[in-house]
Amino acid sequence: MKRFRKLLFPFAIIYGWVVTARNFLYDKQWAGFKSVSYAKPIICVGNLSVGGTGKSPMIELLIMLLKDTHNLAVLSRGYKRKTSGYLEVEPSHLASQTGDEPLQFKQKFPEVTVAVCADRQVGIEVLRPKADVILLDDAFQHRKVKAGFTLLLTPFDDLFYEDYFLPAGTLRESRKGASRADVIVVTKCPDKVAYARLQEIKYLLQLAPYQKVYFSKIGYADTIVGVTERLPLDYLKAKVFTLVTGIANPSSLVLFLKEQGFTFTHKKYADHHDFSEAEILALQKEELILTTEKDYMRLQVPLEKYAMYYLPIKTIILNKQEGFFKDTILEAVALMKE
Repeated sequence: MKRFRKLLFPFAIIYGWVVTARNFLYDKQWAGFKSVSYAKPIICVGNLSVGGTGKSPMIELLIMLLKDTHNLAVLSRGYKRKTSGYLEVEPSHLASQTGDEPLQFKQKFPEVTVAVCADRQVGIEVLRPKADVILLDDAFQHRKVKAGFTLLLTPFDDLFYEDYFLPAGTLRESRKGASRADVIVVTKCPDKVAYARLQEIKYLLQLAPYQKVYFSKIGYADTIVGVTERLPLDYLKAKVFTLVTGIANPSSLVLFLKEQGFTFTHKKYADHHDFSEAEILALQKEELILTTEKDYMRLQVPLEKYAMYYLPIKTIILNKQEGFFKDTILEAVALMKE
């Protein structure tokens, strides 16, 4: 793999030139490359790399922190949806209409406005009269909008400062892009990690004086959820099941299930996989399926009459910093309202 990466370095250099030039033009606000700021509080959640960094559970954590005290909206691109333009998500929509993650947000938090629009400026203009705080999902590279506050996520096992430009690595833009973040969250940390390692990561992130860093992990629920029922996670201990994943990196989930002593086979698909008719027919023959919440959004209709469940997850801030993280978000929203 490393040898193959080396072969791709010339292409990575070209890609790096292009995205660096684009960011330079936005930084200088040249004609055609202008960022729009808004008086309304807008919080952006994103990353420098492609693949899963834990954006969805982070958006859900922010929703939990803000929904009871603010009129909240979530704006997403709606990746791989088969519709276009601005669309406000309803719980009855299909994932093909909205994208899997926006539908997940809406079904879990029906009281929150969730919308999809590839052009975030257009989406924000529609949402401004409806919400006093807007969360932008996966919009770090959407430079047409200058969010009032930005969280940059980077996974513990694939930190951005150790990465390279596409296609030799997974970086969408230069590591220097991290300077645009107000908070950096190191996600998907193991349950046990040495304090010295956390301090080393903090040092290597080269934080600016205005930046804060938090460490987080994925927390798994003690129940699994189906169409009409919730069951204790231990229900799976006496079963042999099939794990179906269409996410960027299912390794954390696989490790967790193995640590629980479960017996399962794993059918792994690409991130946001569009399941074919043949694949659905094959899955219908499985006796028991466990999947991720995001995949469940795409599979719940074709497999609604079959034994399929998903395991909810959430972001947990480590080192007893939950209160500080909450204060950081609430203070940022308050300042943006001034």
